[in-house]
Amino acid sequence: MNRIDKQGMYKIYDKWPQMASDSYRTKYDVMDYKNIDHIVFAGMGGSGAIGDLFAAILSKTNLHVSLVKGYILPNTVDSNTLVVTISISGNTVETLTVLNSAKKLDCKLAAFSSGGKMENICKKNNINFQKIPSVHSPRASFINYVYSILCALSPIIPIKKQNILESINELTKLSSKINSSNLTKQNPSLSLAEWMSGIPLMYYPWGLQAAAVRFKSCLQENAKSHAMIEDVIEASHNGIVSWEKPSNVQPILLQGQDDYVKTKERWTILKEYFSKNHIDYAEIKSVKGSILTKLVCLVYLLDYTSIYNAILKKTDPTPVKSIEFIKERL
Repeated sequence: MNRIDKQGMYKIYDKWPQMASDSYRTKYDVMDYKNIDHIVFAGMGGSGAIGDLFAAILSKTNLHVSLVKGYILPNTVDSNTLVVTISISGNTVETLTVLNSAKKLDCKLAAFSSGGKMENICKKNNINFQKIPSVHSPRASFINYVYSILCALSPIIPIKKQNILESINELTKLSSKINSSNLTKQNPSLSLAEWMSGIPLMYYPWGLQAAAVRFKSCLQENAKSHAMIEDVIEASHNGIVSWEKPSNVQPILLQGQDDYVKTKERWTILKEYFSKNHIDYAEIKSVKGSILTKLVCLVYLLDYTSIYNAILKKTDPTPVKSIEFIKERL
């Protein structure tokens, strides 16, 4: 692992539970906004994954949530909208464009980064800004950003303290199973990484979409591999037909402990279909707990899977030369 993962990404992931705990206990300035009925999360890549997670957490509240992974704000932004811009580097072109557009509108603003241009813009324009350190890379910094933002935006993100502490406790339990001190067949992340020899296609229920999107991105960045995801219900109306021809695609079923009853029925039917057609599949099940606990633990398990998969392919998970190629030309 040290020879291939030259910048020690796996060592950062071994520390994720402690990073979550430390971030949650850090005294960040609380950003309290009144009369908010719409939140826009803007961010790309690892920063965008944070918005995906918060959108899932807020999906059962009265708040309308929009995700912007690009340059353009929705036309519904008004005085009751909070625009949250997240750029771990502080220099993401798309997110800076959103920030500059939002500051011209009659809306509330909150920004999070490790510094860079975003910090400068916020200081010049008196925008609520919280500086959060980057650890190793934007994707590896996911966990400390999530728990830091939970603190800073606590008045508008309705998660009980006990649920946050529960999620950190479950991360700690999971770490003992998946971290680099347990390179055995009992390590679920390593086992899944070893099983993946083709192109993984992850089926997910709507509530766990954030974990599926994150898995796809991390496999692409860390293992430099193609990956696909599909909503299990929607795929039953189209994508399932693709299995009528042989391929090197491998299905992974991402299931929640308390999926909707009709979704559970769909998993049963899908597994029957794969078994009858001699298609090997893998299953990943969430832990019990709040939506925060489910998602952060799934992200942890699947992120580590992408690191193990990269190392098994003798690929350094850290460099992202193709992304740099594009950024240099923007």
